[in-house]
Amino acid sequence: MYPILPHLGELIFGIVVFAALYLFVAKRIVPRLEAMYAERRAAIEGNVEKAERAQAEAAAALDEYKAQLAEARTEANRIREEARQQGAAIVVELREQAQAESDRITTAARQQIEAERTQATAQLRQEVGRLATDLASRIVGESLQDSARQSGVVDRFLADLERDEAQGVSTR
Repeated sequence: MYPILPHLGELIFGIVVFAALYLFVAKRIVPRLEAMYAERRAAIEGNVEKAERAQAEAAAALDEYKAQLAEARTEANRIREEARQQGAAIVVELREQAQAESDRITTAARQQIEAERTQATAQLRQEVGRLATDLASRIVGESLQDSARQSGVVDRFLADLERDEAQGVSTR
């Protein structure tokens, strides 16, 4: 009849073999493929979740690092400002100490100068008195070795000198 139509026995045998092959593939191979697909999908999703968690942890660590860095900078600025203030206070204190030491040295020097001037004046008075006494003794021809006389003559002589000096200063 028709040359393309198969025989009925072959057709039934082909359908049975196809059904058996279909059942074998559906029962044995497809579940394994589904399991492998599910495992691979879970692994990929797990890796994605791990990556997202790692990224979130990294972002949190970065935020914490930035906060610590800002805190450290603030602390460094505070320490720098404290050091600057302490340095200024030390400079002021050292200047005050130097000024006090300078004042003390100046006062001591003035006192020493005044003491030396007083001593020099006393020595000068003695020397002038002795010279005046010697000179007066020669002029008068009388000995003025008596200390009371000598003291009176010296005092008069120095008073006359100071008066002459004062008059010379006032006339200038």
